[in-house]
Amino acid sequence: MVIESLWFLIVGALMILMAIGRKFVERLPMTGAMVYLVVGFLLGPACAGLLTIDLQCDVALLRTLTEAGLIVSLFAIGMYLRIDLSNPLWRLTLRLAGPAMLITIGALFVAAYWGLGLAAGPALLLASVLAPTDPVLANELRVEEAGDDEPLRFALSSEGGLNDGAASPMVYIALALCGVHTLGSSNPWTFALAIAWGLASAAIIGWALGTGIVVLVTKLRTHYDHALGLEGFLALGLVALAYGATLIVDGYAFIAVFIAGVALRRQEMKATGEKPPNEVLESVERGQREEAAKDPELAHAYIAENMMGFSVEMERFVELGLMVIVGSVVSAHWQELLHWSVIWPVLFLFFVARPLGSSLSLVGSSMDRHQRALSGWLGLRGVSAFYYLLFSLEKAGSATVANLLPVIVAAIVLSVFLHGSSATILLDRYLSKR
Repeated sequence: MVIESLWFLIVGALMILMAIGRKFVERLPMTGAMVYLVVGFLLGPACAGLLTIDLQCDVALLRTLTEAGLIVSLFAIGMYLRIDLSNPLWRLTLRLAGPAMLITIGALFVAAYWGLGLAAGPALLLASVLAPTDPVLANELRVEEAGDDEPLRFALSSEGGLNDGAASPMVYIALALCGVHTLGSSNPWTFALAIAWGLASAAIIGWALGTGIVVLVTKLRTHYDHALGLEGFLALGLVALAYGATLIVDGYAFIAVFIAGVALRRQEMKATGEKPPNEVLESVERGQREEAAKDPELAHAYIAENMMGFSVEMERFVELGLMVIVGSVVSAHWQELLHWSVIWPVLFLFFVARPLGSSLSLVGSSMDRHQRALSGWLGLRGVSAFYYLLFSLEKAGSATVANLLPVIVAAIVLSVFLHGSSATILLDRYLSKR
């Protein structure tokens, strides 16, 4: 009972302190993720011993929690991207989520295979887990509001939304090399077809559900005064439907959730036009919200902004919970993270592999040299890397993943502190010169 009471006190105090001190934290070269990581470390085995995470025994539960948090974040990012699909900015997304990630994986694979002496399967698995950027911790890098078309922010935001799913095929290839059977892995041709199906099914399901749900709900509201309120239920319901439906058909469900958010925002754009949704709704008083939800001219903007607002709020809880868990894992394994053989691959990722992939993929793009340099540095690793670590541990077992765990955890910790402390400063300087 005492431990239970203590946990309520700790969680309550942490939430209130972050709510009160958020502006103070934002003025410093630090982020909420840093605070949560340190709290998790202090609560873990190395200090208080109140939070002990057993990755072996709790892997399925931890993977499910991380998965659930990640898809909420992917949906929120999709809804932030209020840009027409014909806009050239989306080409930056494809460059970073495709060629940039593949080059990063290739460079990391070489480093892991030749530098760490890993077999081909584990080397590719390590590279594939660490290559995608993180959507949850990248709050400082994200577009500031729906419709923000600043190129660097848009590219980093959309990359984080897309490349978590785009990394899945490489993770499956790596697991197949480690002896883990995956869909179509027994034959190169069937595996290629499985990848094509995974991408296509995710796009179709995500777009169909994102479009269909908003069309259905707005029609019920504007024509029949039904389905009013509970935007949070709608948001989580759409996320769960898109994710579950895509998993059932063996598609890449992370991509489906992201696309569902983009599709929902696309419907709002078609209904609202060029005017930003926050301007459309700025004249709506608190007591008139139900009327706004039923107004054909306001309904799409109302549902999109409320669903996005709920998703972003949920994302903050995800960040707190998961980074405290990661901090506890660090607390249990901190001595393993101090070896040079663990640290140098992470530094290679940050200072060589990621900048190389980003720079080469953006050659000839609309980004200038300064923007390309920033995109090469500002590639956070966090919840997505932790998810793929847990996924690999669950599928391949500790015998395969044990040697990779310290490197992956070290990458998360160093990214939280190095990227987190520099992101705000670099972005402020960049934006002040625009």
